[in-house]
Amino acid sequence: MNASNPLSRIRNIGIIAHIDAGKTTTTERILFYTGRTHKMGNVDNGTTVTDWMVQERERGITITAAAVTCFWRGCQINIVDTPGHIDFTAEVQRSLRVLDGGVVVFDAVAGVEPQSETVWRQAQAFRVPLIAFINKMDKLGADFAYAVQTIREKLPAHPVVIQWPIGCEASFKGVVDLLEMRAVVWTDELGLVMETVAIPPELEDNVLEAREQAVEQIVETDDELMALYLDGEELAPARLREALRRATVSGQLNPVLCGSALRNKGIQPLLDAVVDYLPSPLDIPPVEGINPYTGKVEKRLADPNEPLAALVFKIASDPYVGRLAYFRVYSGKIKVGSSVIKGNAAPARRSERIGKLLRMYADRREEIQELSAGDIGATVGLKDAFTGDTLCAPHGPIVLERIAFPEPVISVAIEPRTAADQDRLTEGLQRLAEEDPTFIVRVDENTGQTLISGMGELHLEIITDRLMREFGVVGRVSKPRVSYRETITQKAAGEALFERQAGGRMHFAHVWLEVEPLPSGAGFQFENAVRAQDVPAVFVEAVERGCREAMESGILAGYRLVDVKVRLTNVEVSEEASSELAFKVAGSQAFTQAVEKAAPVLLEPVMDLEVVTPEAFTGEVMGDLNARGAEIREVTSRAGGMQAIRAYVPLAKMFGYATDLRSMTQGRGTFTMEFHHYAEVERQRMDAIIYGGVW
Repeated sequence: MNASNPLSRIRNIGIIAHIDAGKTTTTERILFYTGRTHKMGNVDNGTTVTDWMVQERERGITITAAAVTCFWRGCQINIVDTPGHIDFTAEVQRSLRVLDGGVVVFDAVAGVEPQSETVWRQAQAFRVPLIAFINKMDKLGADFAYAVQTIREKLPAHPVVIQWPIGCEASFKGVVDLLEMRAVVWTDELGLVMETVAIPPELEDNVLEAREQAVEQIVETDDELMALYLDGEELAPARLREALRRATVSGQLNPVLCGSALRNKGIQPLLDAVVDYLPSPLDIPPVEGINPYTGKVEKRLADPNEPLAALVFKIASDPYVGRLAYFRVYSGKIKVGSSVIKGNAAPARRSERIGKLLRMYADRREEIQELSAGDIGATVGLKDAFTGDTLCAPHGPIVLERIAFPEPVISVAIEPRTAADQDRLTEGLQRLAEEDPTFIVRVDENTGQTLISGMGELHLEIITDRLMREFGVVGRVSKPRVSYRETITQKAAGEALFERQAGGRMHFAHVWLEVEPLPSGAGFQFENAVRAQDVPAVFVEAVERGCREAMESGILAGYRLVDVKVRLTNVEVSEEASSELAFKVAGSQAFTQAVEKAAPVLLEPVMDLEVVTPEAFTGEVMGDLNARGAEIREVTSRAGGMQAIRAYVPLAKMFGYATDLRSMTQGRGTFTMEFHHYAEVERQRMDAIIYGGVW
């Protein structure tokens, strides 16, 4: 922050949407009209600023969130362009965690699509105010009213239409500003020339009706304006904008705009809406965290004079400068050469020195000396900082809430082709795992294989591609397999006696415990029902550690156990021979015995699938989905003779579906799917998975 750019003039926003709705194209146009670029990037040509990775340009998709800074009407706008593909949902979540507002881009033909629902829910979970941009108004089948209707019906949203399109499909040429009641058309190819014209007579009825509805929605959020409105007074556009800003920031309303990013229409009014309606760092509540020394909740205001509080939301490997840590400064200042502490680190590794500060422009960077409250930037050289860590001032320690990420649902085994590749593989996997919290690396205890887990086939494909290009590792990769889980369905008890000579002394422990199932998603709970005077606390902790370790490898097929409660009911202690080691082993053995009696079952990831196919192929596609064990939820018509099929389907049945769908629909069908829930595997398939190695 500086004198010419106070906090009230900063906007930290994300561009979020379903895949192919036009997020990156919209971002490119924003950079062009704000003067950050002098030539518009194109996704199809691989010339975009924010899609800078080789893999992004080859595939025409966004994989990693990119941060860029631009200026409009005296405001500094920090933009994060996020991926639309569900496999990279971690990039969306960690971006939303540090943003103050968001622009959700919708396809004017499809309206709300599955990933639109997901990102909207994620944004609401982080209390991020949102505005909607109905893109692709020039596309065949574009229907503005339908797109708005899907927002109203399918999302927990309160859309207020503040623009009305002039024309649609090939005839789309401009918009009517419903608050100002003026029409704007774009008359040149680059969208630089905006002309104010009379509202077309054929649109007057629609425009007047839409304005009346918008005004009613706005005044309902403001008692003073409501009184004036009921008295029949004419409300000035400036007053309506002020009220709409307050309603947007508080989450009561979501302004809806429209345009065509590819045809360079509607972007300047969208930038105006970002400045007018989305919050500055001053408009959001103070961030809260825990003081690591006192355990009390403390607040930090968006003020450069407060103690420093910043959240690391992304780690990236840069080929030129090394390990980059992206962070959002919530309060205070961070300067080159200053020392910061990581609020949630061990004391010995807590202090770090800031070597370089960077303002990021996608993969390019600009060195700066200071970042202040409300800013987003990056630093180089933080050795032990990871996603979710808090950076704070030594005199004002605080730990901000960490970012929770979904667990991986798919795994592959990977091994280097030569022994010389082993070290490079290990280093590459470690660096990629640091970058991506939804990418997990582990070694299978039984086979010694290195297993990598992620959110989907595309996710793991990108990982293996990056290993080859960035780290020079050529590896053999197995077929994908599902990350199953195990759980129990009944209550049961277990008992274990551990009595053994080890390390020159006798170790003894006798443990009785019970296990019972918990609701889905509850995780692991441990309860000690033994009197404190009968067993030292360290032995109880050792039993809990033994149970937790046993959960990691499961009972049926080596998958992690979930949703289990353990109750320690009795112990036998020997004053001479009992040890932590003995109680840990006995706890693990008693737990395993109890789980075996508790009717364990396998759980599999079930995906929320949407298939869009030409009507002529609907029957064949649905027949194929039924054969895969899908539960068809709804079939809806789309513009252009297309049908959208929504279903729940087991992930295990969906490997290679992209190829099958293309062959069924002559290459015209598309699908998206995301993890929805874990469900019990039927007995016949469970036996095949456990004993037959069928994934």
